[in-house]
Amino acid sequence: MSEADAKGFRARGPGDLRILDDPGELGRAAADEMIRRGRSALAARGRFTVALSGGSTPMRMYEALVERAADGRDDDLWRDTWIFWGDERCVPPDDPRSNYRAARENLLRALPVREENVHRVPTESGEPDLVAREYGARIVALLDGPDPPPRFDLVLLGLGKDGHTASLFPGESTLRGGDRIVAATDAAHDGLYRVTLTPPVLNEARAVIFLVAGEEKADMLFEVLEEPRRSDPRPAQKIVPVRGELLWMVDRGAARRLASPDGPRPDERRRPR
Repeated sequence: MSEADAKGFRARGPGDLRILDDPGELGRAAADEMIRRGRSALAARGRFTVALSGGSTPMRMYEALVERAADGRDDDLWRDTWIFWGDERCVPPDDPRSNYRAARENLLRALPVREENVHRVPTESGEPDLVAREYGARIVALLDGPDPPPRFDLVLLGLGKDGHTASLFPGESTLRGGDRIVAATDAAHDGLYRVTLTPPVLNEARAVIFLVAGEEKADMLFEVLEEPRRSDPRPAQKIVPVRGELLWMVDRGAARRLASPDGPRPDERRRPR
């Protein structure tokens, strides 16, 4: 990996970009970044609040975190980590399609996170709007909101091939957010309604990290970071923290269409929009 890759460089869109060689290296680097930011939050506020993403990309990060946890070196951090989710499908928590179940089976049961600090989306009612209201109220109560919206220390997000992130899909009312912390999708996706954190609360986070892997994401990543903004921005482009940091961590497959970090100085070549 080049020196420019290791340090990251400024993307044309808001935020910084780090390119990692492959999904495994991306997962390890993301795990290190999460631990670093968690320790900073613990020192500053006595707890670390993180919203996890769904999908397959975080799984390599989960593997790296579990490997680190084997020797107990991060136990003190995990005991004061509060876990939330950026979005969830309206399915029971033991359903194979549940983001909570995926995180529980691949990460949480290997870590000494206190059960009372795991705040999953309460999907039991099955009614999307009710689920969204209940989860929004819980977040506000736990994170001292809503004015300004509650602040997570870290939000992890992915990028869909259509530009969606969390369960913010193109053209849906969830992109407007308004005063809602959590909203239900307007339509079913893959046959299921979902609930999602909205841009106002995502943009209040102290740090947002997008994890993007695979050549199938290359065209959309290029559009989001390199192309002039459309009149109707892609959902991922709506995420621009107002008081926090934005970091894109991507593998070389996803980055194949991006300008090389070894060319002209990034601050000259690709100024933020």
